Formats: sequence, structure tokens, C-alpha cells
Amino acid sequence: MTDNSTDYDLRLTGGQAVLPGQGLTAVDICVRDGIIAAIVAHDDPAPAAEVVDVSGKVVLPGGIDPHVHLGKNIAAPEEPIDASAESASAAAGGITTMLVYLIGPDAYDKSFATSTQVMGEHSHTDFGFHFCIVTKEQLEAVPSYVSDLGVSSFKFFMNFRGDEGAYLGVPGIDDSFMFDLLKVGAESGALINAHPENVELIWRLRGDVPRTPEAGLEAWNETRPPFVEAEAAQSVAYLAKVLGASFYAVHVSSREALEALERIRRDYPNVFVETCPHYLTLTYDTPMGSRAKVNPPIRTQDDQDALWDAIRDGLVDTIGSDHNSRHFTAKDKDIWSASAGFPGVGTLLPTLISEGHQHRGIPLERIVDLTSTRPAQLFGLYPRKGVISVGSDADFAVVDLNAQTLVSASTQHSAAAYSVWEGTTLDCRITDTIVRGRFAVRDGELQPAFGAYLSRAHSGAAALAEAGIE
Repeated sequence: MTDNSTDYDLRLTGGQAVLPGQGLTAVDICVRDGIIAAIVAHDDPAPAAEVVDVSGKVVLPGGIDPHVHLGKNIAAPEEPIDASAESASAAAGGITTMLVYLIGPDAYDKSFATSTQVMGEHSHTDFGFHFCIVTKEQLEAVPSYVSDLGVSSFKFFMNFRGDEGAYLGVPGIDDSFMFDLLKVGAESGALINAHPENVELIWRLRGDVPRTPEAGLEAWNETRPPFVEAEAAQSVAYLAKVLGASFYAVHVSSREALEALERIRRDYPNVFVETCPHYLTLTYDTPMGSRAKVNPPIRTQDDQDALWDAIRDGLVDTIGSDHNSRHFTAKDKDIWSASAGFPGVGTLLPTLISEGHQHRGIPLERIVDLTSTRPAQLFGLYPRKGVISVGSDADFAVVDLNAQTLVSASTQHSAAAYSVWEGTTLDCRITDTIVRGRFAVRDGELQPAFGAYLSRAHSGAAALAEAGIE
């Protein structure tokens, strides 16, 4: 567990760490040049330039949020605040890596360059990108995006038909386009992240729901019920099986969608499932009203219970925040005209620790798998990220399980300036966040930005094979 050297840059001493295959273990962690160089006993004499006492605390691998939208129109981070404010929120919540979606109809070379520069100069976390593929030209460029830009995961909006994506300048696309994207994804060793909703059913169903000004989240759920999600998820999962593609179901929200995905996964392993903290903690009777509008919608207690069962059973692979930094002024309207989505990157990890581990007894090892290890594996970052192991990046979230955090927009850093968990008390506190051996947050105080771009050669099944993971 050590490289037999004598001098380290940083030593975290006196605490416990979640180690692969061992669980919670009393060890010290020694860092050199941003890499974990040794894992030693508390009484090991190995010296370090800086020794930080984390007694009474737990050290987790830094969180990886695989589902983040940045920028005022959620298309891309273009201005310094797009990166600085939202990555500050992430770092304060123990997230050390964000994977950010870029959306638009043009070739991604230019927006990739701009976003990489903005994030590199202003992000408090490391970062990578997913590209949303919405045109034939982009589809044809997928192999070069993988080989030349190091982007190996691509989103497809099944609900962007007709004019549904016009607000983002995105043209309507169809199942034949999805088929071709899955095919090129399989050939390129990429992962296809599909937003599964059958929008044609949504068009039909929303005419049955009265558009009264006082309607709320329950009405929104009625316009996009679980079977709309389940039918689409089953469709894309089946086509992935036909083509041998890797499919990642983003923001799964319902029992029906879980059951549809499980049916395919029984004999085809390359179907992966993400859910979000809001589906695990909120139902459509939350008093947050239109601020909690999102697609798919917040659903019922039964759906929430099914998601927690799927977490325990191993059906859920990852937790993504689906973070959206639009200001609350875009939300404080009736349910029909409010924008969809809300901020959540800063509360992802503490919410999972508090609700999952502290309240529901889910082992910390499973929380780590959901929020760090499995995202790293699926998105081509493992073992560089996602694990406390010698040779991995020194990315850590230091957690006090005996303290509490009161969720408040005033301390969340996000430019959205609100939280759907406002006033919630979480039974843990992230005290420090370390990215590649440097403090991004120290004793609760934000430090200067120094994020780095993460190139990813492959994702999905190809990345698992490269890492030797069955």
C-alpha cells in the first residue's frame, strides 16, 4: 500500500477512508504531485510537507457528477460565472469532477474549445464533456469527437421531435437517427446517454390535463406519466441490444422505467441506469411548486421507494444531479410556463450520504460506488478517478458524519439563487474537498480555481473492458 518513499506533499491523518474491497478503514493517505502515493497506518512515520488532521472524519473518493448543464441557456459554459459559480457549488458539496453536456446544432469543435478554456480558467473541479448529437453532420463526426477531442459519451433527446428542441436551436430528430447514433456509438467505443420520453404520447396526453393557472407538479406528472418514460427507455434499450451498443438511461424517475430497463438488462448487460437526488427525496406534493418542475417530472412515493430498492439491489449504477443553473426568475411562474430543471450539484453527495447512509442504512461503500466509482468506470475515468488507491488522482471529499448541514441557497454558490431543498437539514457535512492533492474547499472555505480537462478514450462497455471490469 506504499511506494516506500519518505517525503510527501500532503498527509491526511487520523481518519477513516473508504477503500476498494475493504470498506471503511482506519488509514492515513499520503499524496505526492497530485497522486495518491501511499496508504499507511496511522502510526507510520512517513513525513509530509503538510499534515492535515481528519480525526473523527471519513475520507471518500471525490464525487463525480455525470450529469451537469451549465450556461444561462444550458447549452454550454461560455462566461466565467458559468464555470466558477456552479463548480464552486460542486466543490462545496464534495464533487471533484463534473461531466458537462454541450448542446447545439453546430459542429462541436468551436464550443468545445471555448468551454474547455472557460472551465480550465474558472472551474473549481476537474471536468469533461458529453456532446448532444442532434444533426447528421454531428453524427458523422462522432468517431473524430472520440479520437481527437477525448469525448466518448453522447446524448440523444428522444423528446426532441418536431419543434420541441427549438428553444435550443435544435432540429427535430427521430428513431432512425437514434438507430444510427447507437450504431456509430458501438463502433466507436462510446456510450449513448438517451433522454427517454415518448414526446408523441406527451403531445396526446397534455390535451387531457386542464391548463389551469393553479395546476402544480401533480398536473405536470399527468402530462408525462411514467409509462411515457418506460416505453421510450425500453425502446432504446432494445435497439442498443440489437446493435451491441452501450446505453445509459439518464435521470430514471419511475418504477415503470426501472422495470422496463431491468427486463432488457437480464440478458444484455450494457444497459446502465442513472437516477437523481430529487427523485429519491421529493414527491409531487413538495411545497416548492414550479421551482421543482423538471423532466421527467417529480413523481410519487411509490416511485421513490422503487428507486431506493433499485439502489440496494444494484440496478442503479450512478447518481447524477441534472444540475441546471437557470435563475429562479425562470421558475417562479405557473407550471405551464416555468422552465424545467433546477440546481443540485452541490447537494448530490451530502444528500446521498444523509438520506441513503444515515437514514436508510445503505453502506458507505455503496454510496461511494454510486457517486464516484461507477461513474468513473462507465465514463472512462477509472482508475484515475473514483477510487482511493495508490496511483489514482488525490481527489477526496472529507465528511463529518456527526455534523449537520442546513441547505440554503445563500451558501450554495450557484447563480440560480435557489434550492428545491431549501431549509432541509442533512445529517453530514462536507468539511474539505481536495482535487489532485490541492484543496478546492478547506474547512468550508472555497479556494482558488484550478480545474483540468479530462480526455476520455472510451466509455460504456469499451471503458469497462479496458479497465478489466466484468
